Amino acid sequence: MINVRKWTSGLQRVLRRRREPAVVQTLRSAGAASVAYVIALRLSPEPAPLTAPLTALLVVQVTFYATLTNGIRRVNSVVAGVLVAIAFSVLVGLTWWSLALLIVAALAVGRLVRVDEYTAEVAISAMLVLGATVGYTAWARIVETLIGAAVGTACNLLLPPPVWVDEAGRSIEGLARRVRQLMLRMGEEAAGRVPWQRAAERLHEARRLDHDITGVDAALRQAEDSLRLNPRVKEGLLHRVVLRTGLDTLEICTVVLRVLARSFTDLAKARGSQDLFPPRVGATVEQLLSEIADAVVSFAVLVTTHLSQDAESAEARLSAELHTAAGTRDRLAELLREEIAEDWTDWQLLGAVLTETTRIIDELNTEHRTRRLLEELDRVSREHRTKLPRLARLRDWLGVQEELWRNRAGLGNRSR
Repeated sequence: MINVRKWTSGLQRVLRRRREPAVVQTLRSAGAASVAYVIALRLSPEPAPLTAPLTALLVVQVTFYATLTNGIRRVNSVVAGVLVAIAFSVLVGLTWWSLALLIVAALAVGRLVRVDEYTAEVAISAMLVLGATVGYTAWARIVETLIGAAVGTACNLLLPPPVWVDEAGRSIEGLARRVRQLMLRMGEEAAGRVPWQRAAERLHEARRLDHDITGVDAALRQAEDSLRLNPRVKEGLLHRVVLRTGLDTLEICTVVLRVLARSFTDLAKARGSQDLFPPRVGATVEQLLSEIADAVVSFAVLVTTHLSQDAESAEARLSAELHTAAGTRDRLAELLREEIAEDWTDWQLLGAVLTETTRIIDELNTEHRTRRLLEELDRVSREHRTKLPRLARLRDWLGVQEELWRNRAGLGNRSR
């Protein structure tokens, strides 16, 4: 009975995970490689045509866009390597010095044909073919490569690859929550006496957010590629722009937060054994940073929301939080003005704190974000019209105007 329960629970976990992008991609890769091998067994003279499943495995990348680009480059690399090997086999044969010349020539040819990351594949194909009997082996390798590339591309046509938007959204929300935690810690320390060494630790934490942004950017690039040429996705351009502009805003906020942490560190050094802020000012700074921290998370939720109704509620929540934070900021400005009037020793650092918190509030403002969305959509539209003028004229003839993008760019009208 216990084993049956364990087996049942394990099966349920597998079924729950069957739609996860990593699971889907694994099954698609295995299926494409198997189909390519079966076809190559019938068409290739080789007894074990492993080049076909290997090519299919490499061609079936995470996204359909990557599949097309990788398939073309991989086929070019293998064909170029085979041609180099045929030329060397006819002229010099296989020796230690001809092998060295072969590798140099193959790598040079790989750069000439611009196969990018498959440059080494040119040399690998050339060495494999040169080491075997030239004749049907060379052409068999070309045939197997074409089979693998065709099967990999067909697999993505019949079984569209997973969309990685949710993964990118979780990465963006994770970054926002890390920013929030740092803001809360800085706010707690602002209300009391903090040595400059501890303030410097917060500065280092703010600098480490740059590494987090790099990881989120990689996840977002993967999501952007998964939206290109994907038949399962509608309004892929709008999705890409929404996520990209959202990450840009969070990146600006992290930069400003790093400057704010630097101001805290300099202020802690200047005040020495005194409190970082006077009691009333410190409490207000703590409250302000707490409210801004909540707004950062609400902003991330807004740009990653799937349904338009949820987007409207997220927008309303963000607007309310920013309104509250703006009121606290104004109260902080009054307190700082009174403090500077009594003692203007550190007025530059105190004014910097006010300036930096104001900058974050402005960046998170929904009107500012909508304006950036429209600017980015206009920029992408101009690029498309420049690169593909005929397609742009066809789009206009069908009545799909840029005004449609502008209407759909509204925060409350987004849909996934």
